[in-house]
Amino acid sequence: MLSLSALHQKQGKSQLMKMGLMSAVTVVVSIFALGQGSSSNLDMWTTTQTILRDIRAFVGLPDTLRACGYFDGVAWNAGQTCTNAEDLQSQIIWRLRLPRVLMAILGGVALATAGALMQGCLGNPLVSPLTLGVASGTSLGAALAIIVGFSLTTVGSLAIAGNAFVFSLIVVFIIIQLGRYRSVSAESYILVGIAITFIAGAIVSTLTYFATDAQLSQLAHWSFGSLARPNMVVVALVATSTFTLFPTAMKWSWDLNALSMGGDDFAVSTGVDPSSIRRNILILSALLTSLIIAFTGMIGFVGLAAPHMSRILIGNDYRKLLPASAICGAFLMLVADTIGRTLFAPVVIPVGIMLAVIGGPVFMYLLLQSKGVR
Repeated sequence: MLSLSALHQKQGKSQLMKMGLMSAVTVVVSIFALGQGSSSNLDMWTTTQTILRDIRAFVGLPDTLRACGYFDGVAWNAGQTCTNAEDLQSQIIWRLRLPRVLMAILGGVALATAGALMQGCLGNPLVSPLTLGVASGTSLGAALAIIVGFSLTTVGSLAIAGNAFVFSLIVVFIIIQLGRYRSVSAESYILVGIAITFIAGAIVSTLTYFATDAQLSQLAHWSFGSLARPNMVVVALVATSTFTLFPTAMKWSWDLNALSMGGDDFAVSTGVDPSSIRRNILILSALLTSLIIAFTGMIGFVGLAAPHMSRILIGNDYRKLLPASAICGAFLMLVADTIGRTLFAPVVIPVGIMLAVIGGPVFMYLLLQSKGVR
């Protein structure tokens, strides 16, 4: 009979193997996604060959590829055309599909991590990154930029995303101020988030009542959630911010374990300050959420479903649950976006809709199986 220590080691190895398998599947899906689209479909072998060929070309950077405009920033070189079929495939992969695939991975990582953090610190399995009202703040910012033309940030293509991000930071500021009151409970954060959602929703509804048809169409398209908007500059900014914040989330995994195991009283007995750690975690979660939905629009389901799916596979130890949720979130976003842009090509179904259509039934099935329901 195995000792408790041996059982723990065996369980740890099993969890690491599951996370490794999930990571490998996500990498395979991302390569597959790079080859799929409305313009041309490539098998995985051709996609891999194209990527490796271009990487080798990038190291040498021959004149032919420089003339085609590879790796020279966001915009293609003016006046340069590449008639070679392989060059065209490379442009489609690197210019159009790579930013979308990377944004799907980053969005899944950030939203799933935020969801796992919130569920742990609030002790409520039904909360998601949208619970705190951050999404409502971004919707209000986007609506003001689209309908009223009011933007606190730069004009142009980033006016809507910038305004949405600024208004989401206002919600973060409210969370910070609320956290200064030491008597604030976990339920108070949820209730304040609901209040913010209703207030922002009422303002957005009033704006849409006076909006034109074109403005309503633009706002509706933004609210569906799409990964087509970010370019490589935005992707690089989001990647830097996400992977800077993620180690901080991992640092609080022990505190989350204490909160989830026995509530605030048990956490205090282990030396954890529930009020302080809850405020810090919620601020981090809100920042991760606003960072993504400001550029992509309303994408919320993955932040609810991915932590639950990971909990079924990995368990409740947040040292492993947080990275597992991030991997699962990236996988869900990749699958939903790939199906959405290939199922009825050239019509692209927004990823926010596909996540609910595909992820909802799968999520329900996994929950029923975990509860032993047949």
